Amino acid sequence: MFQAPRGTQDILPEEQPYWRYVEGVAKDIARLYGFGGIETPVFEEAGLFVRSVGAGTDIVEKEMYTFTDLGGGEMTLRPEGTASVCRAYIEHGMASLPQPVKLYYLAPIFRYERPQAGRFREHHQFGCEAIGDADPSVDAEVIDMAWHFFKTLGLKNLKLQINSIGCPECRPTHLAALREYFQTLPLCTDCGVRLKKNTLRLLDCKNPACRSQVGSAPRSVDHLCTGCSAHFAALQTHLKQLGLPFNIDAGLVRGLDYYTRTVFEIQPEQEGGQSTIGGGGRYDGLIEQIGGKPTPGVGFATGIERIILNLKRQNVPVPPLPQPKVFLAWVGEEARTRAIHLASSLRRGGIGTVSAFSPRSLKSQLRLANTQNCTYAVIIGEDEAARGVVTLRDMQAASQEEITPEELVARLSRS
Repeated sequence: MFQAPRGTQDILPEEQPYWRYVEGVAKDIARLYGFGGIETPVFEEAGLFVRSVGAGTDIVEKEMYTFTDLGGGEMTLRPEGTASVCRAYIEHGMASLPQPVKLYYLAPIFRYERPQAGRFREHHQFGCEAIGDADPSVDAEVIDMAWHFFKTLGLKNLKLQINSIGCPECRPTHLAALREYFQTLPLCTDCGVRLKKNTLRLLDCKNPACRSQVGSAPRSVDHLCTGCSAHFAALQTHLKQLGLPFNIDAGLVRGLDYYTRTVFEIQPEQEGGQSTIGGGGRYDGLIEQIGGKPTPGVGFATGIERIILNLKRQNVPVPPLPQPKVFLAWVGEEARTRAIHLASSLRRGGIGTVSAFSPRSLKSQLRLANTQNCTYAVIIGEDEAARGVVTLRDMQAASQEEITPEELVARLSRS
């Protein structure tokens, strides 16, 4: 018996209200902040992600779904969204547009990692990128957008963590201090490799023993150059002016190598960092890394599955999806023929309509109408079919009347 692959899921009809709600709010918030939609391919050349995400990251070394296509090219299922958007920015000459170019996406993401609550090997992200402006006010707007999004969804008890991890000018000093600090401490196997290969990732280890040592590690904010220090101070000023509560988390680095300066995460207070629902930061060197001209950028992404998990945990109500307004019940072959034609007329009038296909008793059909939560039942029996009328029953008021099919369509189109 076939089953969905481990780390994937079927999104069944009863889950659809959550998905449509989150996606709808995402699109509305993106519109409010002036972001336009973009869709990129599900797979890209593997080198795009190796170069952008970083060869020493867990994503590249352990989690990417990479395959050789029939033409011999190395392709990778998209493990994150930013690199693809930046590739599209270069390829389509968006540098000639007014800057920053503001883009959002809703897309499936693929990572071969241990499935966990709200996170799957195939999961879905809402992401936003503002490319082409280095001013810290752009960082503040992106953070404000993320915060506004989660609050509009109805999520409560959130905390905002920010940090600055510097730039290529000042980061080497911080990395040297980290190596000096960690080289005398017991490390897990992965961190032993990170110490030599990708030192900043030591702060991102999920091993509890390693995590306990991060609090005393040298802080990036103590090693910032003048430019990064001024940028981080301005960001904090903007966030305060926006009324956003934030904490500075000196151990926050995010899991991708392309970040510079600002990094941030938004977490439910009671869950801790392992249940971060959204995060992002600035990536001023990324477009240059993948073949473009030096171009600043900042963005954020959030996992829809993890959002839905938190909506359920916090008992946030979501609006139901629209239900069919009419259930069309019929008895007899002539009534069946008329019902098929009438259902088509109602649907073309924009009125959601469902009907039984096989012969059933009228009582059985009306029970089915109740389970469908239809507002009206339209009944065509042998007598109604012979006289060219239908019976319109209001399911809530339990009242009914006879009406012609033409009058029915006109009335329900207006209601």
